[in-house]
Order: sequence, then structure tokens, then C-alpha cells
Amino acid sequence: MELQLTSYAAAPNAALQAGFDFPVSLTEKYRPRSLDQFVGLDKVKKIAANLIAAPRSSAWLFLGPSGTGKTSMGLAIAEAMPAELHLIPSQECNLANIDRVRMMCQYVPRNLDDGRPCRWHLVLADEIDQLTPAAQISLLSKLDATNFFPQTIFIGTCNATDRLEPRFLSRFHVVEFSSYGIAGQVAELLASVWQQNVAADVPAPNFARMVKDSANNVRAALMALEVEIMAA
Repeated sequence: MELQLTSYAAAPNAALQAGFDFPVSLTEKYRPRSLDQFVGLDKVKKIAANLIAAPRSSAWLFLGPSGTGKTSMGLAIAEAMPAELHLIPSQECNLANIDRVRMMCQYVPRNLDDGRPCRWHLVLADEIDQLTPAAQISLLSKLDATNFFPQTIFIGTCNATDRLEPRFLSRFHVVEFSSYGIAGQVAELLASVWQQNVAADVPAPNFARMVKDSANNVRAALMALEVEIMAA
């Protein structure tokens, strides 16, 4: 399988201001922006493509280990639909912020900055398993079919569900993200990044070992590679 690597830096105006260069980390520079740029996740990508093609008011839980692309997948879905994005970062997924976003979703979605019209809202809540029991109960009622966020797709991410109440969890379509079987593709990604950033005569590290040490965590592997590039 040939891996297509696309490099993404910050927007031109943000990357270069007043003659100064503001580099970004490798994890941000090579973060996938579209479905075809994700490593592995074939089943997840099919589900996402169908949701983009035929969006409907619904709640989804992206479940899996860190570094498997859960948040990036939510961002890619919002971009592709397109939808007005409401991001609730990790540690800010609380009752107050959920209520605030719920109010924002009552309004017609705003068009994107590039002028593309939006018909949908997309709420992306990171580490939703950190919600307190009271917040879970409140959100549970908002995810009920009779009181759902209007014209909204709600996506929560988490590493595990042991802190989520069963009746809360039952409101979500659970999509599992797995790093199983992607070691070869991640190693190929690291090799491509190395070639783009280091002179050809510099000996390359053991990419396969780097992936193994990172437990197939793409983000962790890229961070380890960044250290090696800086030392090259």
C-alpha cells in the first residue's frame, strides 16, 4: 500500500509574520485534514464518509487509545461536510460549556471563513469521560430524541468508558479506533517525514523500533521522531 504524505503548515499569514518564521510541531504539521490522509482506520473512514454524505442529527462516541486520530477525525468530518464547529477541549467538557454550546446550536450555522455555506453544527467534545455524573445526566437529556441539539452532530472522544453511566453511553453510536496492524504504515510515514526534513547523508533511526516503542501511537511516534530530527 502506497502512503501519500501531505505536509501541512500553519496558514501562510500565521506562519510568516513580519519576517519571522513560526514553525509548528510535526504532530500539527502532518496532522491529517481529510479522510484519505489517516493511517489505517478503514472502517472508521467508511463510517465518517457515510456521515458526511448523509448527515443527520446524531451522537457519536469515538473510543480508543491516545494518538489514534479521534479528535483529528472529528475535525476532518466538520471540514468535509462542512459544518460549523464547536470544539470543547479536554478538561473543559463540563456542564457550563455544554449548556453554552447547546444555546449556540439553536441558531442557524454560520458559513465558513472561505464562504462555504453550512447547514449543520458539529460539536466535538474531547475526553467526554471526564464529565461529572451530574453533567452526564444533563447531557443525557439533551441527547434524547425529543430534546436533541437542533441540526447538530455531537461527537465525544474518550480512551475508555468505565466512567460513563450505561444509560448515558446508550445515547451514542460507539466507533472504536484501533492502532492494531498499522505499524508498517506508521513506519513508512516516519521515513517520509525524515526524508523531507533531514539531509540525505544523515543516518536514519530505526523507524520500526520507534513505532514499537510508541505502541503504534502515531502522535507519540512523530514526537519521538521530532527529537531525532532536532539531534540530526
